[in-house]
Amino acid sequence: MRYMFMRFPEGKFKALTLSYDDGVTADKRLSDIITEYGIKCTFNINSCNITEPKKGKLTAEEIREYFINRGHEIANHGQRHIAPGIASYPLAIADILNSRIELEKTFDMIVRGMAYPDSGIVRLHSDRDLGEIKSFVKNLGIAYSRTLGSDNNNFMMPNDWLEWMPTAHHNNKNLMVWLEEFLSFKESELYLTRRYPRLFYLWGHSYEYDNNNNWEVIENFCKMASGKEDIWYATNIEIYEYAKAYDRLISSADGNKLYNPSLIDVWVHIDGNTYCIKSGETLVLE
Repeated sequence: MRYMFMRFPEGKFKALTLSYDDGVTADKRLSDIITEYGIKCTFNINSCNITEPKKGKLTAEEIREYFINRGHEIANHGQRHIAPGIASYPLAIADILNSRIELEKTFDMIVRGMAYPDSGIVRLHSDRDLGEIKSFVKNLGIAYSRTLGSDNNNFMMPNDWLEWMPTAHHNNKNLMVWLEEFLSFKESELYLTRRYPRLFYLWGHSYEYDNNNNWEVIENFCKMASGKEDIWYATNIEIYEYAKAYDRLISSADGNKLYNPSLIDVWVHIDGNTYCIKSGETLVLE
């Protein structure tokens, strides 16, 4: 029958990731909390706050200490936080490109992830085209970009990496109910055709915890979500790169052979069984 679904590293059925914006000083407390629980986050940075240091924003040294050195990801959030759905195309393009250049120079790394700044692609001026925006974002070397505006408990992998919809903002009143639902999924209890991988993606701004005096929200989330054997805790870019490795698997015409041309091992779930296809190897099914 050959029902095949991606599995995350070590054959895990689920993944969990966080995404927080703006590179504010409250991110240090957030990093302390999530790192303690083994949860990973993508922190989306406005590069102008590094080249032109501002009160309440993290310095390059703090970003290295609290994000990079702890295994979290830094991603593009525009040089000056300009919404590409509202700004002129030249201004939006410059904002994304300049931010990528400045982040890469500052931290000596390649930055391919992004969260759309401000209203991003949620609101478009009448003369803006979503396809054109995503096209120039892709041409600027952005692999994925988080959008917002439609919290849901589908726990699906994105169909469009340049319009990656998160599960929920941390202020969503259904947050812990949805998390409990996510945690309750058991691969073996699902019908064979519904064993696709599940993803929980939380986003927000850490300064909101200060403003609302509710740091217990992320504490409780981490306590409930952490330490699960069937969950892969990853950054946004790690999930993207792994999913792309899965997409590169090459199948024989009859589906009995799968070749992995990528540089990383890929796990698959086929007709109820889970297999690891190592880098450069071919899986032969009976």
